[in-house]
Amino acid sequence: MTDPRTSIAERDPRTPASELVKQLVPPRQFKTATFDSYRTDPEFPSQQAAVDTMRATVDAWEGRGRKLFRRTPKVKAGIYLDGGFGVGKTHLLASLWKAVSGRRHFGTFIEYTALVGALGYREAVQALSGASLVAIDEFELDDPGDTMVMTRLLGELVASGTKIAATSNTPPNALGEGRFAAKDFLREIQAISDTFDIMRIDGHDYRQRDIDGHAVVADDAEIERVIAEEPGTISVDTFDGIVKHLATVHPSRYVDLVRGIDGAVIRDARPLADENEALRFVALVDRLYDAQIRIWASGTALDDVFGDEMLGGGYRKKYLRAVSRLNALTAGQF
Repeated sequence: MTDPRTSIAERDPRTPASELVKQLVPPRQFKTATFDSYRTDPEFPSQQAAVDTMRATVDAWEGRGRKLFRRTPKVKAGIYLDGGFGVGKTHLLASLWKAVSGRRHFGTFIEYTALVGALGYREAVQALSGASLVAIDEFELDDPGDTMVMTRLLGELVASGTKIAATSNTPPNALGEGRFAAKDFLREIQAISDTFDIMRIDGHDYRQRDIDGHAVVADDAEIERVIAEEPGTISVDTFDGIVKHLATVHPSRYVDLVRGIDGAVIRDARPLADENEALRFVALVDRLYDAQIRIWASGTALDDVFGDEMLGGGYRKKYLRAVSRLNALTAGQF
């Protein structure tokens, strides 16, 4: 019988570069997502408008509904969903991915940039070329170098006939209700900005609807109970152990750091002072969330590990998204 306890900090994934492309599919909780299963909030008409527009776009892309002597409505080759945290953008992106035929890829912005880092730019273009759709969740605008690489990559893919769909998070405190995010997006990818239809999605963060808005802190007794009694494969680590280990693993391989884990115990969490450590932890949180892995953590509440300076800095969108996800993961509500 195998030991159901493991350690993230002791894992050393060696994912072959060729496997990284195969991993570009929606997270498991969205693999069956459809436009029909997206629950729109009547309080925010932009949600239903986004669904209707995306349906029509897919129909046009796929050539559905064409009638003799009637011209197919002209649509652009790209869609960009701009909105706050937890309004269902990933669900809609996965629904679009599922509705499009042919070879498709779905990944976060960091997964695509990590793919370029692992394969090299030209090899990454080759690996993605010929796809009917490249879906990019959580497009990041805070790193000029990465944005330039992705702009160039997308430009080549669009020129070859690939359709592009992207989402990006707007922080709640953004200027003009966050609408600058779409403008920033267009500015940063100006070389192909005419490719994209921009859709704004408003709404409440669904991850916060049934929890009090803070990460749950487990005491020592709860941690011991989880380690002794919780079914499935549980990883047991210290916060410092994880943070130190993340520096030794390429972010493109974080998926395999958490593969096969059902729950994660993290002891003695503390505030992070180093931005590189914080960004690597955010990348791990994204992978934990994609895999729907429950977290039990002691020490500092995980939504407090990012200080005010970080939350107010250039990477605030990443940190705020991580806080939203950590609140849900520690509460066991995904």
